[in-house]
Amino acid sequence: MAEGKKRFKARINGKNYVIVGDSTPEHMKAVVKLVNQQLDEIKEMLPTISDERAAILLAVNAVSDQLYKAAELKETKQENEHSNKTE
Repeated sequence: MAEGKKRFKARINGKNYVIVGDSTPEHMKAVVKLVNQQLDEIKEMLPTISDERAAILLAVNAVSDQLYKAAELKETKQENEHSNKTE
């Protein structure tokens, strides 16, 4: 295991996983809770969806949100740089 990496045991969608990373246990607990909540929401909206398809849909939603946030951050940085140049 890489230097500084931690092992975190998680139960997602009724299955046990070991996640390796450098996040805090509190952060990973929040991540696991949110993943389980979002999987439950997907399954409630689409009761016949398979676990695999629900996980893929969750991943697509997460990456989409990440891209929107990255674009917002980039725009904010550009606005700040422009604002700093005009002062």
